Amino acid sequence: MKTIYLASAAALAFSASGALADGHVSHVFPVGEGAFNWDSYNAYADAFDLSGQELTITGPWTGADAELVNSVIDYFESATGATVQYSGSDNFEQDIVIATQAGSAPNIAVFPQPGLMTDLASRGALTPLAPETADWVRDNYAAGDSWVSLGTAAGPEGEEALYGFFYKVDLKSLVWYSPEAFEEAGYDVPETMEELLALNDQIVADGETPWCIGLGSGGATGWPATDWVEDLMLRTQSPEVYDAWVSNEMPFDAPEVVNAIETFGTFARNEDYVNGGVEAVASTDFRESPLGLFSFPPECYMHRQASFIPTFFPEDAEADFFYFPAYEGEDLGSPVLGAGTLFGITDDSEAAQAFMAFLQTEISHEVWMAQSGFLTPHQGVNAELFGSDTLRQMNEILLDATTFRFDASDLMPSEIGQGIFWSGMVDYVGGEDAASVAGRIQDRWSEIQ
Repeated sequence: MKTIYLASAAALAFSASGALADGHVSHVFPVGEGAFNWDSYNAYADAFDLSGQELTITGPWTGADAELVNSVIDYFESATGATVQYSGSDNFEQDIVIATQAGSAPNIAVFPQPGLMTDLASRGALTPLAPETADWVRDNYAAGDSWVSLGTAAGPEGEEALYGFFYKVDLKSLVWYSPEAFEEAGYDVPETMEELLALNDQIVADGETPWCIGLGSGGATGWPATDWVEDLMLRTQSPEVYDAWVSNEMPFDAPEVVNAIETFGTFARNEDYVNGGVEAVASTDFRESPLGLFSFPPECYMHRQASFIPTFFPEDAEADFFYFPAYEGEDLGSPVLGAGTLFGITDDSEAAQAFMAFLQTEISHEVWMAQSGFLTPHQGVNAELFGSDTLRQMNEILLDATTFRFDASDLMPSEIGQGIFWSGMVDYVGGEDAASVAGRIQDRWSEIQ
């Protein structure tokens, strides 16, 4: 559910001319013009000649996003002379499993999250990336070790290698607010969790309500609370503890997890902190929840949600965001929660290896980011090229990250991460003890292992 909303948010307006019959587009930005890193393009073109070779890529991007990725692929084709066929599917995850089993896999697959990549690597369906790729990621991506860790998996013999290259990232560690409301009330944007907690109390002391929180989402009700818990795990525990939780190496009912749930409760189970009171949290639809930011007078002052949420703001709303801050006293740096897509090689070829090298060039990132819906941890890109100030500011948060971790519930078994974890958070907000909820989730996880 969260992946769907993040993907739909990325499919914003796409303006390009010159669509060709094969679905690709002509260069949206003429080579050599503008503030792009054309040196990276030219150096790459000089290094690779793939004339006459073909490359097949399959991924989850369809519609406007398929046009956008094809606009990037076009530069690879013109630089190398290769011909690329990209096909997008709404059923990508099922399709790629069938294709690998049938021996008809594309050269490259674009995975919407690491779980499926890890599974296919363990079956021997993926080729490890070139040995030098991991060092490149560490040196050129912000929080590089995080991206290497997320892209690493065990092969069929249990040997670990880098199989996935992250490209196009979504951001979740955001708090949305109305600058006008903050200014009128005299509030400053908090830079630490301690300052955020003090702001909560200040807003209450002023007779107002700090937060709008809504967990409603039909059959997926509860998922917004899991994002809160995941963000708070990263702000109270080390990345290694977070990883152990995700894999169930550390049980779901461990004290560290219960503490994160209870910390979420200090926001969501405080009658003074949430619009409509605690009773409204579970019943308020997450799409309607942020509307209180823009009422007059404000019904709340802050709303924690991912980068897609402005889709549901009023058309004339003036909103801004800040990084969901870390505790100054915990010394855990600036962790960021998010999602992202990663490329892996499912049928090795010279062109496939060359394309993975192309993704390391600045131009391969800048072409998409200059259009819409694209964030990148690549530290070498020209930030002035972002299609909007909002994307530029979001990417600054990404580049400032000391740790990046993927949404935990998307990596857990679906029965846990998209099932009892969601419903358990609803039960917790409704009054059940955090330890009891966490214990039930762990009991279910133990049953399915």
